[in-house]
Order: sequence, then structure tokens, then C-alpha cells
Amino acid sequence: MSKSKNSVPANAIKHNTYTGKELTGYLVGLAGQNIIYNIIAGGLQYYWQSIIFLPAMAISIIFFIARVWDAINDPMMGSIVDHTRSKWGKCRPYLMFVPLPVGIITILTFCNGTYTDYSTTGMHVLIIAWAAISYILWGMTYTIGDIPLWGVTSLMTDDEGDRAKALSLARIVANVGAIGMLITFAGKALSPMFQEKKGMDVLHADKASYIIIAVVLTVFATVLFQFAGVSVRERVQQSEKKYTMKENFKIMFSNDPFRRLLISGVLRSPIQLLSIVGLTLVMYYFFDNNLANLVVDGQLQILKIVQLLVMAIGLLGGMIIGTAVTPKLTGKFGKKQLYNFYSVAGAVPFFLIFAVYKLADGNLMKSMGYVILMAVMMFAASWAMGSINILQSIMIADCVDYEEYKNGVRTDGVFFSGQSFITKLSMGVSSLISGFIYSAVHYTDKYIETLNADLAAGKYHFFEANDGKYAMAMFLLISVPPAIGMFLSAIPTIKYSLTDQEHTRILNELIERRAAKDKE
Repeated sequence: MSKSKNSVPANAIKHNTYTGKELTGYLVGLAGQNIIYNIIAGGLQYYWQSIIFLPAMAISIIFFIARVWDAINDPMMGSIVDHTRSKWGKCRPYLMFVPLPVGIITILTFCNGTYTDYSTTGMHVLIIAWAAISYILWGMTYTIGDIPLWGVTSLMTDDEGDRAKALSLARIVANVGAIGMLITFAGKALSPMFQEKKGMDVLHADKASYIIIAVVLTVFATVLFQFAGVSVRERVQQSEKKYTMKENFKIMFSNDPFRRLLISGVLRSPIQLLSIVGLTLVMYYFFDNNLANLVVDGQLQILKIVQLLVMAIGLLGGMIIGTAVTPKLTGKFGKKQLYNFYSVAGAVPFFLIFAVYKLADGNLMKSMGYVILMAVMMFAASWAMGSINILQSIMIADCVDYEEYKNGVRTDGVFFSGQSFITKLSMGVSSLISGFIYSAVHYTDKYIETLNADLAAGKYHFFEANDGKYAMAMFLLISVPPAIGMFLSAIPTIKYSLTDQEHTRILNELIERRAAKDKE
């Protein structure tokens, strides 16, 4: 493992850090957890909206209510983690026992009735209630694993360089977890089998295929998730002092650097629209919601495949590269400076995504030039997004050190509950925004059912549907609100006070304190 380049006092103890095996097991577990997250974040809204046809506003309200509850639930869980003392540590017990419940409830969110199969209000209420209860339960259970999973990174090592390395790799692996979003494509690909062999209509074949793919992906991801609990070890010395839950809530807002990061993350909430809307946009805009359209009159549509690959490279390439290189850039430019730069500069390409769509007159695919231009904008936007994600994690870990330095206690759970809260609140706010926009253009329940039938019959292409309003709404959602959120998110961190130099001084003093305590 790499050792910190910081100047450490001569009498300080040797850095206590993770082994390669522990880090690998942690990253495998995190990959599994993020596959589960992306099954929900990328696939569930599409499934609810476009497969079982729940009303758009009902979906938005469910997501929003769940996130309001998380505003209370996440810090509570963080406080519980910080109060945990066991032979395994304070984070590891949750990582050992939570993956299975998370996996089961993930599957249950897909096991619901089809809204348009029923005409009675009572059945509609039951279907919406099942969606709401299963999703809220999923959020609560996911939190029990998510906060310890990120919080344990500050307990695996007291080496600043190793911590940054672990968090950087974690964010890269989290991007790999985006394969959970493949549920959207795999479900449609499997659907024809049910139509041919089981004699199902398209609607019920789609539903059956999505449930099967959800089960397969979730079981696979749950097994991977379990590796984190088996592998990690908590190596940083824990203080005996504890805070009450009420005190923990107060700490979250009295710690100025952390408070600024939290507010910044909340303002950036619309950024999640890219993941929530993105796959729906791809499925409809490029495939007219039917993967069979890759073959026309027996000919593989090579140009369409190339266009899609270019877009995918733009979106995923920027995210992965930005996440990978940003920790190295912090040594030259500083975490605060990079965070604010990416927030402001990243707003520009997000806004230009919609500008390029309008420039192409609603049909990107008519010219490879427009596709490349869109890919460039997505590359820049996703680079900024990935970089901010890794910086946020590293800076929250710094805030944990800052709190230990000031008050003698490590509040890993409470502070990383803030990261979990930001992520899930972002989903809620983004879903609420999308619900209003979708409702405004009538992209909801029975209209989507009619749209799917018309697209299957070849009456028109998706970008032409409803005079292009459906496509315009989706491009608007992944562009303008995220751009506004990115720009606003830089305001709270302008006066972020925990500089890199100050954090290095604090960390070195903490190492001295722990060494002195060990000698007592």
C-alpha cells in the first residue's frame, strides 16, 4: 500500500492501514451494493412507468416521500452505527448481515400488479400502496448497509493517501455497478421469449421478463455485496466517548465544513435526473422501446449501434476518467478548488446538452456530427459529475477527522449518513421534477401504453411522438435542471474552511494523540 507523503512527527506510530486482500473484498462488496442501487435508480422508475404504467405523479410522490423520511432515517442510522461496539467493530456487523434483506426487498419492489389491468379505484390504490411500501422499506434497509459501507473507509486506514486511494477506487467501482441499469435492456431483450413460448401479450411478457432479470441481477449482486462484511477490518482506534442521537444531529450542523458539503449536495440534487431519465431516453429515442429495431429487413443497423456506442463512451468515459484522475489533481490544485471548479464549469456542458438537441431539430440521429457533439457534452458533464462524487467522499472523510480533532470522537456513521442522504434525496427531488415535466406533456400511464402500442406498430418514431414533446421533455430533464443544480452547489463551499494544509496538520496531530494513548 502507498504511504502518506505528509510529514509525520518522529514519535508517531506507524500508519495502520488495510491489506490488498481487505481492499479487494471491500471493492467487490461495494460493486454488488451499487449494482443493487442501480437496479433501483436506473431500472425501477422505467419499470413502474413504462412496463406496469403507474401514474407519473404517483411515482414522483412515492420517491419524494421516501426521501423526506430518509432526512430523518439516515442521521438516525448514522448515530446507531456510531454507538455500535462489537467484536467486529462498529460498521462491519451491518455489512455482514444486511445484504440478504436488501436483496429480498429489491426483488419485491418489482412484484406488483399492472396498473392498466384494472379499472377499479381500489386495485389502483393497492398497486400504488405496494409500490410505496416496498420502496420505502428498500430505502430504509439500503441505508442500514450504505452508511457503514462508506463510513468504514475512514476506519480501514489512518493513512491519508491510502484513504484517498480506497475512496477513488470505490467511486470507480461504483460506476462499474452501473451494470445494474442493464435491467432496462435485458428485460426488453428477454420479453420475446415469453411471447413466443408462453403465448403472452407484449405487456405481460415485458413484466415477466423484468421480474426474472431483477431476480437474477439482484441475487448476483447480493452475493458480491456480502464480500464487504467478510473482508474488511476496522483498524483505526475508536474513542470511548459517545454522543446521544440528539447530539449527533447537532454535530451535523455545527461542523461548518460538513454543513457546507451537505447543503451543496442538496442543491445539486437534480443531477440524478441523468441516471433516472437516461435509460428511458435511450430505450425510446434510439430503439423506439424495442431492441428488435436494431435489425430492419434482415439488416443490422450498424450506424445506429455506432451512434449509441459513441454516446455511451461519452457518458461513461467521462465519469470513469474523472473519478480516476481527480484524486491525483487534488495534490496540485486542492480539494476545495477542484470541487468548486467542477461545480461551476460542469454546469456548462449540462446546459449545452439541451442546446445540441435543439440544434439538431429534435433528431440527433440524422447526423453523426450531432451525435459526436452530444457525446462531447456528455463526456464533459459526466467528468464533472464523477469528480464531484469522489471529492465529496474524500472531503466528508476529512470532516470526520476534523470532528475527532475538535471533540475527541469519530462520527463516521453520522457524517457518511449525510452522503447517503444526499444521494437518496437527489433521487426524490429529481423524481418530483420529472413527474411534473412528464405530466405536463402527458407522458404517463395510459398515454405510455398507447405510445408503446403505436411504436410497436411502426406508426411513427419516438422523437416524433406528441409533436416531439416527449423527447424534448427527456432532454430538458437531463440538461437544464442539473445545470442549475451544479452551478448553485458551488455557493455554500466558496467559504469551505478545511483546507488541505489544515487537514494534514489535523491528521498528523491525531496520529500523535493515538500514539500517546497507546503508550499509556
